[in-house]
Amino acid sequence: MTGLDRFFEGMRTSASGLAAERVRMNVIAQNIAGSTITRTPEGGPYTRREVLFEPLIGPDGRYAGVKAASIARDTKTEFVRIHDPSHAHADESGYVTLPNVNNLREMADMITAMRSYESNLRAQQGFVAMSSRALELARSN
Repeated sequence: MTGLDRFFEGMRTSASGLAAERVRMNVIAQNIAGSTITRTPEGGPYTRREVLFEPLIGPDGRYAGVKAASIARDTKTEFVRIHDPSHAHADESGYVTLPNVNNLREMADMITAMRSYESNLRAQQGFVAMSSRALELARSN
């Protein structure tokens, strides 16, 4: 593998991280937006979603980045039930089932996703700066 191949491999790896974290941030935003929805078209409250990541493996068998493989419903976090007989979606006992979304958790996940995105962006910017410098050096010779 040449130096140029390694350079582009690094850019592709960072780009895959950017794309995966963008998907993650979109899902977190959907979770926050759905945190008050007590009745969906499928019935029941909104269910929190989470992004499942998978490594990307290059043709040579080496790690080549990450991808957002799928978006799954969170089945581990329990729904919250509150007693509110006046609520439009209260059951016969007066309880309402709320989404299994914790906005504090979502904000913490958003911060983590943003930091990962920023790290990949800085790596991309570093690659661009290196390539610009290499072109300058090549032109001066």
